[in-house]
Amino acid sequence: MIEVKDIHKKYGDITALEKVSLSVKQGELFGLIGPDGAGKTSLMRILMSLLLPDGGSASMNGLDVVADYKKIRLITGYMPGRFSLYPDLTVEENLKFFATVFGTTIQENYHLIKDIYQQIEPFKTRRAGKLSGGMKQKLALSCALIHKPEILILDEPTTGVDAVSRKEFWEMLKRLKDMGITILVSTPYMDEASMCDRIALIQQGTLMSVETPVMMTRSFPEDLWTVKTPKIYNTSRILENLPRMISVNSFGQVLHLVTPKGMYNSDSIGQFLKQKGELQIAVEPAEATIEDIFIYLMNKPKEKL
Repeated sequence: MIEVKDIHKKYGDITALEKVSLSVKQGELFGLIGPDGAGKTSLMRILMSLLLPDGGSASMNGLDVVADYKKIRLITGYMPGRFSLYPDLTVEENLKFFATVFGTTIQENYHLIKDIYQQIEPFKTRRAGKLSGGMKQKLALSCALIHKPEILILDEPTTGVDAVSRKEFWEMLKRLKDMGITILVSTPYMDEASMCDRIALIQQGTLMSVETPVMMTRSFPEDLWTVKTPKIYNTSRILENLPRMISVNSFGQVLHLVTPKGMYNSDSIGQFLKQKGELQIAVEPAEATIEDIFIYLMNKPKEKL
């Protein structure tokens, strides 16, 4: 449903996208994972024909994003990162407006938005600008769905939304996926990666990896350890001197240490720390998270990716 081949985009001397290629299957929930400035929004704006690429090509359900931009806008629903509905119109007025633009009615496609819209329907006479963050996102998603699109493009839909609303939003996306809608969603939150069928990790305009979340974490090529210590900063500085250590980063109240495959065990790492005066230490093997994968790939020399 979505094909991206060698897309390139620059803003002056800054490269936003560097020969990005990916494909999204019909009915797939595909996640684009990366921090602010990674190139997620540029790619989505190109797919929505709102931005011209400097090189490469992209298509949506066989339609070229440049040549067939009018047709593409009829088969896609787009939810930009910034709330872009009319703040002075009520919830109901916004939804009616977008339905009218696409030549349909709320009643005709109500089944698509029922689960979402029912949650904000009690506030249908409230102006959109007065809604909470989570309610704004639900209204924006309803407006993106009202014309029954084949593809949904969602740019960081849960940024700035509370944890409960984030969970509800992803549950709604899963239900839409079950209806056969193809979804491309971007997020800076690594924990949301597990909600997707497949994910692409992007940093500084370059795709670092494309895989299912499970396969991506299972394929972590090094040993990963959690180090529990009451002195996180001091212990991390000491571990930076562990021979052939790859990386050490704080994850909440523990450290994640990456070492070459098979080089160390928990006892040898613990002994190294004790020799440096760190006594209240617990070292255990750990399973990699998407965040571990991202940090590992981000720090690898580019030519080795």
